[in-house]
Amino acid sequence: MTESQPIVTLSLTGEQHAQLQSLLLPSDEHEAVAIALCGRRAGQHKHRLLVREIHPIPPDAYSQRTAVRVNWSTDAIAPLLDKAEEQKLSVIKIHSHPNGYKHFSELDDTSDHDLLPAIRGWIEADIPHGSCVLLPDGQMFGRTLWRGDTFTPISCISVVGPDIHFWHHLESSSQLPEFTASHAQTFGQGTTNLLRNLSVAVAGCSGTGSPVIEQLARLGVGKLVLVDDDIIEDRNVNRILNSTMQDAHEQRPKVDVLAEAINRMGLGTSVLALQKDLWDREVVQAVAECDVIFGCVDTVSGRYLLNTLATYYTIPYFDLGVRLEAVDDGTGKGQIREVCGTIHYLQPGRSSLMSRGLVSIEQASSERLQRTNPTAYTQQLHDGYIRGVQENKPAVISINMFTASLAIIDFLARLHPYREQPNHK
Repeated sequence: MTESQPIVTLSLTGEQHAQLQSLLLPSDEHEAVAIALCGRRAGQHKHRLLVREIHPIPPDAYSQRTAVRVNWSTDAIAPLLDKAEEQKLSVIKIHSHPNGYKHFSELDDTSDHDLLPAIRGWIEADIPHGSCVLLPDGQMFGRTLWRGDTFTPISCISVVGPDIHFWHHLESSSQLPEFTASHAQTFGQGTTNLLRNLSVAVAGCSGTGSPVIEQLARLGVGKLVLVDDDIIEDRNVNRILNSTMQDAHEQRPKVDVLAEAINRMGLGTSVLALQKDLWDREVVQAVAECDVIFGCVDTVSGRYLLNTLATYYTIPYFDLGVRLEAVDDGTGKGQIREVCGTIHYLQPGRSSLMSRGLVSIEQASSERLQRTNPTAYTQQLHDGYIRGVQENKPAVISINMFTASLAIIDFLARLHPYREQPNHK
């Protein structure tokens, strides 16, 4: 892979994957074809193709369909190519191998060598186009044609549904590190290897964020992107793992303290620490390149942004929230009125924090205004246009860690379904 050509991945929603299975694996067990039009996240190191539309080849376009061969007229996709040219979309041909053959056949090679250069010539843009195969068990593999005349394997194909699938082109066959032995006994070598190939963004590095980060690092996740623009304060040390009062006195960034702790572990997890506002361009770009997002922020605007990014870039999103209400009863003992922790797993194309009634555009806008223009926020608050935001909410580490653990357990169960009830129920 040249420096000028990033690796290419492909992402689908669970509903899109189910649609492909319905279209391409019919009861006659003959091959079938569909065309996917894809948007992109053109990252510096990873070029993510994001399926936006799926169009089956119409029945009257086929001249032959068997269990090992399919022929069809490319005239059928001319309108799709016009649309792709107009909107600069990548085109992916997807066909099935009902017999379960896990490689491109010689017939596939001949077809792709004819079709993909023609698509590239039709769509005058420096973007990849490709070909994928769908197997009866749902697995997919593929390749792209981009710059030059060589096919390049799609590095990873992901499906974000009730279960989360990642199919990597090259799975590590090397011996797992000793520290992962117990994980492998529980989840198997495949899932343990998968974790080592994942990049995970964690936005918010305080109460729930730090135990989420600790667990992900010790599970052996390959890369962590940590986002938090705040520094350690005395009041944070009671719930941020690996923080000290010395860190608070030195006003060290939260992301730096946690990144340093991960590096001290020596478990092979790489870290990108971003002490920036969640809305910063660099942060948005970094999060959009990740495979999974954990939202551990207590701001409505931050949760809204993360949900939006996850939906647009087809990324699984775990949103964590903790609410603890306590009042002084006059005796010097705090009286707990309510303890509530929630984990929302959000799939692109399905429900959102807004549809679930957890955030609103109005809340996100007013909260954002408070950070970017405090004077205007104070005036609108005074005028009664917006409601105030509670500051310095109470927090207890045991509650935060319990919620963080439940989130990681849900994450693992969606990578490696083991619960009695399937994830779609």
